[in-house]
Amino acid sequence: MTVDVLNMLTYGMYAIGVKRGNKVSACIVNTVQQVAYNPNIIAVSMSHNNFSNECIREEGIFTVSVLSEDTSGAVIGALGFSSGRDTDKLKNIHYRVLAEGVPVIEENICCWFLCKVVSSVETASHTIYLAEVVAGSDTVQGKPMTYEYYHRVIKGRAPKNAPTYREDSPKKESNSESWVCTICGYVYNDPAIPFEQLPEDWVCPICGAPKSSFRRAGTT
Repeated sequence: MTVDVLNMLTYGMYAIGVKRGNKVSACIVNTVQQVAYNPNIIAVSMSHNNFSNECIREEGIFTVSVLSEDTSGAVIGALGFSSGRDTDKLKNIHYRVLAEGVPVIEENICCWFLCKVVSSVETASHTIYLAEVVAGSDTVQGKPMTYEYYHRVIKGRAPKNAPTYREDSPKKESNSESWVCTICGYVYNDPAIPFEQLPEDWVCPICGAPKSSFRRAGTT
């Protein structure tokens, strides 16, 4: 079997809100699913390298904000391509803090859940948390963003901590009109406005990296 077969599995886009003491943070994951009911139990996959994983392990509580197709790619970039250990990832994000001290993202989300950890399982690269949903939204708004939509429409890539991360195969297209962000992998290829004509203060719409961080596709 090739690992490409696993790409046939379906995924979504979720912001996981966490706390450590009085500090709040959040990260992006693509693997959240309900696995039981009465009580309602969900499973969340979290990389060992994530600061959010440390927070969940210590505090035993977190939120899930279900992103919609109207959620900006910049929100995903801010929460998905930097570490909360040394960065205030929520600085430019609209959010609120629940009475339990954990944040809920308010950037065109569909709904949110407050979750309490009941058990966990360790793999070589990720922790799988089983958590009871103890509170959440009364209504659902918008259409949930799928992982396929994130890749196809927003043109985002999986960060290295994602369970679905695949290293890109090298390409030989030296004359390509596509430019790739070296930070998050976003591909710019708008034929109406060539990359060279973008203003110098233009930044990556996913992670906010400057224009100088882009390289022509197929080059190093």
